[in-house]
Amino acid sequence: MSSCRVPDLLLYRTLVWLDYRLAAVFSVGLPLVLLLWAAWKQEGALSRLLGIYWKVASLLFITVLLLTDNRPLGYLLGLLAQLLMVGCVWFWVDLNEELADLPPWRPLPFVVRAWRWGLTVFGVLGAALSAIALDCVRGGVTRGICRVWLEAPDDLHGGVARVFDFLFGGSWTAAIAAFVGYVALVAYGVGLLQWLLVRLPKQGRVAGGF
Repeated sequence: MSSCRVPDLLLYRTLVWLDYRLAAVFSVGLPLVLLLWAAWKQEGALSRLLGIYWKVASLLFITVLLLTDNRPLGYLLGLLAQLLMVGCVWFWVDLNEELADLPPWRPLPFVVRAWRWGLTVFGVLGAALSAIALDCVRGGVTRGICRVWLEAPDDLHGGVARVFDFLFGGSWTAAIAAFVGYVALVAYGVGLLQWLLVRLPKQGRVAGGF
């Protein structure tokens, strides 16, 4: 999609902001509550599933760091993050079997199952929304459709900068956020390659120590 008429852009902006708000619920808030709940209940399978999810979902935070400084790579990572998050909650054979064996009427397993389906629907629709902005990867961040994706990271950056200044008396700039994002992305890439080249061929779809 190379351009948007004004009415289309307004609709797209509304959908992007909805995507960010749903991400706060399905991608951050609810899985954090579930992780703490599973740890409290000592549910090993659920704790491992959610622990894996958070390792994969860290790419979402890297995306936000890069978009804070208008880095075009952030648009591609946003799409990949949503697809990887959906994939990681269904991929593991052993965790799927253990979750299926848990009584469906118990609150924690029921909420985890509902969250997985909710995350799946949200992730697929969010990925489709992100795909519309893939042209921005080629550097067109000044276009309206690209700027829409930068609004929420810019607002978040302003809040973080104020907290950082209050706590440490220093400046949290967009350039620093991008630098941290690139360093984290390198670490993420190394971990992903190590899993793809070493763990996956050896263990297959068994979560193991991932």
